[in-house]
Amino acid sequence: MTTSLPTISTQRRQAVDAALDDVRRLIAHGTPDRAQLAAITARLEALATRKDLFSRADFPPPAETAGVGASTRYRLNPDDGDAGLALYLNSINPGKTTAPHDHTTWAVIVAVEGQEVNRIYERADDRSDPARARIHLAREVTVQPGTSIAFLGDDVHSIAVVGSEPTLHFHLYGQPLETLTGRVAIDPDTGAVKNYNAAYFRPSEAVA
Repeated sequence: MTTSLPTISTQRRQAVDAALDDVRRLIAHGTPDRAQLAAITARLEALATRKDLFSRADFPPPAETAGVGASTRYRLNPDDGDAGLALYLNSINPGKTTAPHDHTTWAVIVAVEGQEVNRIYERADDRSDPARARIHLAREVTVQPGTSIAFLGDDVHSIAVVGSEPTLHFHLYGQPLETLTGRVAIDPDTGAVKNYNAAYFRPSEAVA
């Protein structure tokens, strides 16, 4: 009698569940600090080596006809709903950029394929005026296989997808993006602040 092998979707679900279980253990005592974020990043980097589970066939990029910088965000743990961790696989066409923004929760970005320039900003104001902020560019990191990045809740960054191929990048957040209604976008030239989700956010696609 032969035993059938698990399907790719089953293997993927098991691998994602195992990774998230490990992350939950790492944050069992509360909001992670930067050292714990480094450990979470390493765990996601291990998951990213399983390229057989995260192919472009299963996670196709937006059609070229969708325009420069079009994006699709796949929720890899949809059954968790709004409870705690949210892991996404983002497929973004080259040319995508975002305004500088925060997340209000911690975040880790790890590449399976593709390049995404992250510009990290520092705030120079005292945050007393909710409608205005002063930020300056502190550094840049190109997230690609082997180079990842992590953020605390009040860190500010922007992205620009570069290169010739769409990204396939893990984005892990302390809670689902759909619930982060307080995060803000900052105009680096004028300092104007607007609600990021209200201005830019599009719903994610669930993955079985």
